[in-house]
Amino acid sequence: MSAPGAAEPDDPRMLARIERDGAEDVVAVEEPLEIRVDGAPLAVTMRTPGHDEELALGFLHGEGLIDRAHPAGLTDDLAGNAIDVRGPLLHEPGERSFYATSSCGVCGKGAIEQVAVLSGPIGDGPVLPRELLAALPERMRQPAFERSGGLHATGRFDASGSLLCVREDVGRHNAMDKVIGRALIDGGIPIGEDVLCVSGRLSFELVQKAAVAGAPILVGVGAPSSLAIELAAERGLTLCGFARRGSVNVYTHPARVAD
Repeated sequence: MSAPGAAEPDDPRMLARIERDGAEDVVAVEEPLEIRVDGAPLAVTMRTPGHDEELALGFLHGEGLIDRAHPAGLTDDLAGNAIDVRGPLLHEPGERSFYATSSCGVCGKGAIEQVAVLSGPIGDGPVLPRELLAALPERMRQPAFERSGGLHATGRFDASGSLLCVREDVGRHNAMDKVIGRALIDGGIPIGEDVLCVSGRLSFELVQKAAVAGAPILVGVGAPSSLAIELAAERGLTLCGFARRGSVNVYTHPARVAD
């Protein structure tokens, strides 16, 4: 629980109040979201409500199905917890399942070759001081986390370390999709001169989404996985983990980090 006067989340639907041991707690909301394309169901993800159009667009972009913002909004039948995106898609998604959980992202796809989405070359990007990269997690505004302790966040920063966009969600991959979806809407893809920062560990899927978005640098509070490091190295992305208390570990492409 946060101190009185903590900042409010962007959307009041993100948090719920429950009774616990005679006291009131604030918890993060987790609900399913169905993503449709031209009225046809495509994917279901467990997410925290808020910025659902951004989430849908960011998800489709990370899967290589769109390369620009598409109109997105409520479905024709006004179904709850559903977003319809207008096509056409860049290619047919095929028959694979897109069920996603809040903890692991899109699951059950099998080998790397089934989930890796080819991305264009990542540009040179900025060269940033190590101490600036280490400080980015502390610069993310996370009002829903402050009140509940139950959400992840992704932030987009410019080369000076100024926060451009931040989104919170019970799923770390959803928070990333929301930030990328916002960038699509604003015409800011590829993210060629900015930095993405996540509040937790660095998984393969987060690196994939960042690489497809053209981000040159991805910073995380937690540890990277072996596949995350391998993918970042292959895609030309600078991957930084354990960003905390003034230090950060650089795992790939260190030329963008100035000591």
